[in-house]
Amino acid sequence: MRIITDFGTIPDRYAKRAPQSLTRKGRPVVSFPFRLEDVPQEARYLHCMLVDPDSVPVCGFPWIHWSLANLPVDALAALQSDEADSSVLAIPEDFSRNLPNLIPGVPQGRTSAASPLVMEEEIADDPAVLMRYNGPTPPDQVHDYVLSVWATKEALPNLEEGFWLNALVHAVHSAQPVAAAARVWLPADA
Repeated sequence: MRIITDFGTIPDRYAKRAPQSLTRKGRPVVSFPFRLEDVPQEARYLHCMLVDPDSVPVCGFPWIHWSLANLPVDALAALQSDEADSSVLAIPEDFSRNLPNLIPGVPQGRTSAASPLVMEEEIADDPAVLMRYNGPTPPDQVHDYVLSVWATKEALPNLEEGFWLNALVHAVHSAQPVAAAARVWLPADA
């Protein structure tokens, strides 16, 4: 399985310089599109995370920008256009915000904005910020973001809306063997 993007650096539209109309409470909230090639036929569910390991010197931990679990491959395939290559699954722009309407019941995890270490009162009860894509906003220099996707034959247990990333990682680890996994490093400008 491979992750394909149409960009080398995460475009401003999905990151720090997003227009105000694509932000919520100052945070970019429109997720970038990407494609998955060569998803194994036996794969029934997809799971993903987007993290910033370069945030460790800034805040003390890798920043969680987005995670989701138990995305049914068949439901995602049904969203593809008729002329789309059937061996490629497209994750469209703004999928994170639209997912609850497109494929109800697919849980998205908490971002680092939900951490008690960084919680800001203005976002304390806002799932659009706490449990959806939060675009890159590196404060100091270009950061490299890691998008990881796993494909499994079975749904991962015990992952509900608002799960923490460690629960996803442990569930993927316990789902061995994973049908496929892919990772891509994506820089974003400061």
